[in-house]
Amino acid sequence: LALAGGEKVTATLPVKEYREDRFIIMATKKGLIKKTELAAYSNPRQGGIIALGLESGDKLIGVQLTDGHREILLGTKQGITIRFKEEEVRPMGRMAYGVKGITLEEGNDVIGMETITPDSTTAILTVTEGGYGKRTRVGEYRIQGRGGKGIVAMSVNDRNGKLVASFPVEESDQIMLVTDKGQLIRCPVEGI
Repeated sequence: LALAGGEKVTATLPVKEYREDRFIIMATKKGLIKKTELAAYSNPRQGGIIALGLESGDKLIGVQLTDGHREILLGTKQGITIRFKEEEVRPMGRMAYGVKGITLEEGNDVIGMETITPDSTTAILTVTEGGYGKRTRVGEYRIQGRGGKGIVAMSVNDRNGKLVASFPVEESDQIMLVTDKGQLIRCPVEGI
């Protein structure tokens, strides 16, 4: 893939077949969410094809493959998370910018997006730049309408720092945290 100046790969999705009943969900740092039919990407060009229109200062945060009936969680650096039904996002063309997934306050950005099944018993692990983590059952995040303000997932303060990651985990998982200076620690999720 020939990348333009300043462009970086954000995500990879393994796909065996371009089924008509599958969708790609994308989220941006400014809180936009976009849903496109997977089949729209079945004929790539050598230089790639545009998957999402982006406004100046915005960037792609996450990409997930879905069946059209999942729930979406968006987490922000200020510790806010919103959960809404995927059906609230209509499918749109590749060139579209998307629709508002979460209403952000000034200075807040989306740092993560996940899709879950409606009956999920998974927990969401939030991690701060200060190295603190918190595990919360998905059921504790009430379902809201797309474009809402979300709820507090984790306190952001001088001790904790801002959120840097938010992702689903199972109790049997282990996680690895890597600092910007290359120090690594591995720990079991059940201890969090």
